Amino acid sequence: MPRQQQPARPARRRSYDQFCATARALDSVGDRWTLLIVRELLAGPRRYTDLHADLPGVSTDVLASRLKDMEQGGLAVRRRLPPPAAAAVYELTEHGRGLLPVLGALARWGAPALGERRPTDAVRAHWFALPLLRALDGLSHGGVVEVRLPEGEFHIRTGTEAVGEAYGYGPAGSPDACLVLDADAAMALTRGGTTLAEAVEDGSAEVLGDTPLAEELRGGQYPRV
Repeated sequence: MPRQQQPARPARRRSYDQFCATARALDSVGDRWTLLIVRELLAGPRRYTDLHADLPGVSTDVLASRLKDMEQGGLAVRRRLPPPAAAAVYELTEHGRGLLPVLGALARWGAPALGERRPTDAVRAHWFALPLLRALDGLSHGGVVEVRLPEGEFHIRTGTEAVGEAYGYGPAGSPDACLVLDADAAMALTRGGTTLAEAVEDGSAEVLGDTPLAEELRGGQYPRV
């Protein structure tokens, strides 16, 4: 009689085995590439192929493994879009979206290390979203800002009442303001070496639109009703 095959045991994820909140967090997101996958998914649901294209250097095996770990850890879910798209996408759970301030803090901490762009450095326009969110923090007028760089476009949501993803891929449908700048100006804002109002004043950035948010981005004081 053939021996009955035993079900395979689920692989035990590596753990620091420390009763510490920081160690527990790193058990979930401490592996290489995980936080960068979170960075991509903070902009909304993405297909596996899109994630692979915007994470230069990651192998298909590693990406698949990290996404599986994120699903098991409750950071992300995989679902299928309804027709006509009918594509499988990954998106963050509420637990995963809670990493936004963590990524923002890491971007702030790492900004001084950017320096000059190296010949081997890849760049995507939406990678400037996190530092620009910090640069626009504290605005009294909330809304959607479409950001246009030579490398591409993305949009961010400002204000304490912003709902959904903090930023998204591509142009916005009906933005409240458009911010036009290049990578050098974006890096200057990222490093904190200049303010947006100063960038607009010296011509390295341009704000389009006539809404209260656009006027505030220019550094003006829009009369409140």
